[in-house]
Amino acid sequence: MHAFISQHSTILLMLSFLFSIVSVIFAVYYSGAYHRLYRRYDFFMRGKDAETLENYIMNLEKHVVRLEDENEANKNSIKAITKNNRTAFQKIGLVRYNAFAGLGGNMSFALAILDYTNSGFVINSVHSQDGCYSYIKDVQAGTTEVELGAEEKLALERALGYKEKDE
Repeated sequence: MHAFISQHSTILLMLSFLFSIVSVIFAVYYSGAYHRLYRRYDFFMRGKDAETLENYIMNLEKHVVRLEDENEANKNSIKAITKNNRTAFQKIGLVRYNAFAGLGGNMSFALAILDYTNSGFVINSVHSQDGCYSYIKDVQAGTTEVELGAEEKLALERALGYKEKDE
């Protein structure tokens, strides 16, 4: 073994020198990392003892709990608004027409008003020389039990989005 060391002493010296350089590089790197971490820790802890740090963390926890409660309340409000919105009338179709030729103007109209589920009603107001007559027909899921007139059908199709106003 002694002969091996004496024959390869130069190689062993170079390997130990290389190992020393790598060790110094790691020591410098980790020393810098330690100082950076210490500066962050010192900045975080500056002006705080264990009691104030505990109060700070407890205040953060209270804040998080309050935010979670507000979030749950907001979710419930959104659900209620969505439920109410589905029952509100939100689709409208209007057709103006001249029920009797020669009376001058499109005084009659058919108006379809529907909710989210396409339920609602169609109002038909017919204007004549003798007066104005209004009729209402129920709509359930986009259909009626009573046959619709051409204008009423067009108003319903507009409310459902099947027809555009200029068609």
